[in-house]
Amino acid sequence: MKLKGINKNLVLVLLLVVLVAVPFVINKNAAFEGSDGGAETMIQSINPEYKPWIGYLFEPPSGEIETLLFSLQAALGTGVICYYLGYTKGKKKYADH
Repeated sequence: MKLKGINKNLVLVLLLVVLVAVPFVINKNAAFEGSDGGAETMIQSINPEYKPWIGYLFEPPSGEIETLLFSLQAALGTGVICYYLGYTKGKKKYADH
């Protein structure tokens, strides 16, 4: 479909690029890191004697393995969600026939 002569997909891709790039341009020296470290720091500042009540079931041997496992988890979750969405769409499509 065209949006007054402009492809909608092109507009969406440009919008995505802007949304990803703007935080890096605005905060050039910012540390973009996860919330786990911030939460741990906040807990320690509130209650320095706090001890976690449960430990890790499995601790990866390196940060790279941890990143790999997190990526696999995200890919598996995305696959399950997309399969479900496709299945329900197909089910609705062929229910009318």
